[in-house]
Amino acid sequence: MRPFKIVVEKHPDIYVAYPLGLKGVVVGQGDSYESALEDVKSAIKFHIDTFGLDEIDLDQPVIEAFIAETKVAI
Repeated sequence: MRPFKIVVEKHPDIYVAYPLGLKGVVVGQGDSYESALEDVKSAIKFHIDTFGLDEIDLDQPVIEAFIAETKVAI
């Protein structure tokens, strides 16, 4: 077992989850936080089973993740 840091976003009608430190696009979703987390865990396993352990970015582990908000003039 290997730990992954997972970002879970709450949208108006769904939760979306994705891992940090994994090459490629891996996303899970669900009607609840827990179901999105379970879905992304399944997606991570499928991704690694399909593409191999080389898809894990071992050289650059994610130590912490932060959420920040800023304004941009557009």
